[in-house]
Amino acid sequence: MPILDSRKLLAFVTLVRVGSFTLAAKELNVTQSAVSHSIKSLEDELQLRLVDRRGRKIRLTPPGKELLNHAHRILNEMQEARADLALYVR
Repeated sequence: MPILDSRKLLAFVTLVRVGSFTLAAKELNVTQSAVSHSIKSLEDELQLRLVDRRGRKIRLTPPGKELLNHAHRILNEMQEARADLALYVR
């Protein structure tokens, strides 16, 4: 089973936090299409619908809520690892 892609997780977490594909794209400095593609690709990989897209609003599905909890922990661990290793940089 392949591991989750951190860029897709970041797109997912950002989308949920800001509430729209347009705002997520702006914050991540990518196109709206790139964010949409990341979410669709993540859904395809997991074979689950994570986001319910209704008009301009997004809502998390139950699996989306579960993934969000994991994604926060994963991304936080990645940030902590970088911070810890930065102590070794001269």
